[in-house]
Amino acid sequence: MFKQIKSALLVFLVLTVITGAAYPLFVTVVARVFFPKQAQGSLIFQDGKPAGSSLIGQPFDDPRYFWGRLSATSSFPYNAVVSSGSNIGPANDLLRKNVEARIKRLKEIDPANSAPIPVDLVTASASGLDPHISIAGAMYQAGRIARLRGMPENKVVDLIKKNTRGRFLGVIGEPVVNVLELNIELDKQNK
Repeated sequence: MFKQIKSALLVFLVLTVITGAAYPLFVTVVARVFFPKQAQGSLIFQDGKPAGSSLIGQPFDDPRYFWGRLSATSSFPYNAVVSSGSNIGPANDLLRKNVEARIKRLKEIDPANSAPIPVDLVTASASGLDPHISIAGAMYQAGRIARLRGMPENKVVDLIKKNTRGRFLGVIGEPVVNVLELNIELDKQNK
């Protein structure tokens, strides 16, 4: 019996060292060598300080900035600890109320804009953390931002184009714009 306990403890210790120390250390070293930006959280810097991650959205409600998708996370927007969808479907009154509130807010800050509002500006993504909006979502906001910042609209459109990411592997998904990166570029252009 003592021999079996000794063998079990030895296997336990060996597996603990392999799976609890050696493997995580190996993965960390490989990640930092071959994917240093991603291993550090895909941070975006502004004026030498971390402004956020390119992987997690941030709330912007100042009309001088591009707004991202709504966040479905609880306690505060874009809370990565509780990432999940809202699980409210098209027949749910709460979804309708959220969409109507966002439409109302978008129309209040830009009453002259009669273009159709892109769906990604009034709904949350599946994770509730999406840092991107569609090109249509960015273009919809371009006039407002140009007007409020005193910039030519074509300059804002050029920033959108410059910050557009194409489809993954050229075929998967749709082209998108990272809202935080675009807003940082706006601040650089409009100081």
